[in-house]
Amino acid sequence: MIDLYTWKTPNGRKPVIALEELQLPYVVHPVDITRDEQFLPDFVALSPNSKIPAMVDGENSVTLFESGAILQYLAEKTGKLLPASGAARYTTLQWLNWQVGGIGPMFGQLGFFANRAKERMPLAIDRYLTESNRLLDVLEQRLSQSVYVGSDDYSIADIAIYPWVVAAITNNPTLLSDARAKRPSMDRWMTKLAERPGVIKGMDVLQDTSVS
Repeated sequence: MIDLYTWKTPNGRKPVIALEELQLPYVVHPVDITRDEQFLPDFVALSPNSKIPAMVDGENSVTLFESGAILQYLAEKTGKLLPASGAARYTTLQWLNWQVGGIGPMFGQLGFFANRAKERMPLAIDRYLTESNRLLDVLEQRLSQSVYVGSDDYSIADIAIYPWVVAAITNNPTLLSDARAKRPSMDRWMTKLAERPGVIKGMDVLQDTSVS
């Protein structure tokens, strides 16, 4: 059994989608970051950086934090959602790391300065909006050449990127109102992923607050 400690954020949804897609048994333990539960000692013991998600795979005695590492581990554990070797494997991993190093930080900063900062800072909003649009253009270009992000096969790269794109557009409806209309390949990809049962379940994680 896999124990997943997470919350309803883009990074928190990624491993749930993967677990659903891979049909692995798991239990979700909420870590309410709105109440600073990520700083509680029991969670810090699992995730020294005090960030969700964290995962414990009792079968293999593995404890992991960082969503990208968790996705790669789950793919390698099952032999699915990541090519085993060769160029296709590293192409998929490069797009996974593109999300971790680019999409996540830039979209996160846009959301902070546009929606949560106490002082409105137009320069910061413009800087992160410009970079977010550039990253969405990179995604559009890639998806104009490939069915999915890593290749023509669905993979952990898609799982990593999709929740962040959804969150960016949903949380910034004015700033990114035309994000999908301007990017038909990305729109096609988002529509396709939104229909997957595993994605639907993962995106709804902890909407039912009775889950423990």
